[in-house]
Amino acid sequence: MCGIAAVAGAGWSRRLLGEMVAVQHHRGPDGRGLYEDPEGRAALGHTRLAILDLSDAGLQPMSSADGRYHLVFNGEIYNYLELRAALGDGETFRSATDSEVLLAAFARWGAGCLERLVGMFAFAVWDEHAKELFAARDRFGVKPLYYHQRPDGGLLLASEIKALHAGGVPRAADPRAWATYLAAGVLDHSPRTFWEGIRALPAGHTLVWREGAVRIRRWYDLAGRVGTDLDQRPAAAAREEYAARMAESVRLRFRSDVPVGINLSGGLDSSVLLGLVQRVQGKDSDVKAFTFVTGDERYDELPWVRRMLERTRHPSVVCALRPEEVPALAESVHECQDEPFGGLPTLAYARLFEVARDHGVMVLLDGQGLDEQWCGYDYYAEPERASRTVVQATREPATRADCLLPELAGQADGFEPPVPFPDPLRNLQYRDICLTKIPRALRFNDRVSMRCSRELREPFLDHRLVELALRQPARRKIWGATRKRMLRTMARPLAPSGLVEAPKRPLQTPQREWLRGPLRGWADDLIERALVRHGGVWLDAAAVRRHWRRFQAGRSDNSFYVWQWLGMGMGRG
Repeated sequence: MCGIAAVAGAGWSRRLLGEMVAVQHHRGPDGRGLYEDPEGRAALGHTRLAILDLSDAGLQPMSSADGRYHLVFNGEIYNYLELRAALGDGETFRSATDSEVLLAAFARWGAGCLERLVGMFAFAVWDEHAKELFAARDRFGVKPLYYHQRPDGGLLLASEIKALHAGGVPRAADPRAWATYLAAGVLDHSPRTFWEGIRALPAGHTLVWREGAVRIRRWYDLAGRVGTDLDQRPAAAAREEYAARMAESVRLRFRSDVPVGINLSGGLDSSVLLGLVQRVQGKDSDVKAFTFVTGDERYDELPWVRRMLERTRHPSVVCALRPEEVPALAESVHECQDEPFGGLPTLAYARLFEVARDHGVMVLLDGQGLDEQWCGYDYYAEPERASRTVVQATREPATRADCLLPELAGQADGFEPPVPFPDPLRNLQYRDICLTKIPRALRFNDRVSMRCSRELREPFLDHRLVELALRQPARRKIWGATRKRMLRTMARPLAPSGLVEAPKRPLQTPQREWLRGPLRGWADDLIERALVRHGGVWLDAAAVRRHWRRFQAGRSDNSFYVWQWLGMGMGRG
């Protein structure tokens, strides 16, 4: 897990590349390196978080034995040992890293190596002979990658947006991205970012730069891999395959030369994760389990967590977030995100990684992805209706489009997700996995984990699990009032019965209560700051204040739109 940077074409300097790397120091405080093409056509930079082979042999940029290929890599290739064996005895390795295996795989198979990778990754390879820069991002975009192409054809590429700004890209907001977000609540659904001239390489895509031209291609297509046919095998056969793959996925993600922990809430998905850890590591497993709380018993899940940990040796580490900590933490998280983020739940998660850092745990696993694979949310019961609402609010719309001035509102993009499957349920799942819920959560989580130089692994986003789940008929996901039907059956040997049968409890925080109570003054100040910056330009100040008063009076049952305005008041603007 690291931070990477690359430049290609004319107009770059060693100083600017060094600044692109330095601003990502939090992503990798264990080492830093630069590579420059002998002819000055390109350069690579890297800042390392050492997870596998902690020696200097793992430093990057890493070069192939013949000097042709040069790699910078962020992420983990979990099946690197199997790939190393597949490469054969003809390969000589100088380290015990997955990075060197990835480099050898690319040298052997080129872009074809991507299909062989099980992991999360964003990497760039400079081909010194072909004078070509190749970059790729993992199937679901767990690891980030951003780029900017200058008018002269030169390319800048990095793990974070702030690195591109450090490399000379102007800090100019993209009004269209902001309009779309403020009007519809949509973000992280396309290559467009909230900054002019900066694009995200889409998940499952490659980028090739050669002589000033950029070519972007999709290398992974979830819908194409799944196909339109449903899995007609007996349910027991599908369960057996999925359960085996889950265990294998967790086993692979314990490959580490540093301490590993788990993020544990009180829900079904965390119960499954904990049960699989016990199955993979044995009953004596003592990895630490981290749980965030806010001190509000209506939302905290600590009693469920304690029940899960009964009769295990896992230490329970409670990570508390208090209202008085929110203002400073929000500013810090805002700075690390570079784009709008998800409110108090993201802040509570950020606090969890701070505590993990204090405990010396470098790698954490969490249970992201099972709700989307097995239809855990309430709205999956009515997929056609839910497909028309991108942000799932409560009884009222999540955004306040009437607070936008017409000049900005008119720039909002429409959002029409693709419908690759013949049934609306799988189309809704596809939307959530590829365009809305998962991309959003992955970006938030990557930034708050790397803010503390911790690695976050997502065992349930193994592509083989996602593909298999999407092939299952609807009756194996939803049956009457029961959601995650097949998953609950698989969970019975892994978790206490009361947790297996319990209905979905949304992972929430007292955001509404705190914004109306102990955080009201802070929120007042941020909204006024947002109106100083954007009132009369983007926002209708009178309408914003009217809705804010209505929220404070308890006449609004969601706070999504309030958090949008708070984000506009944070940071440098």
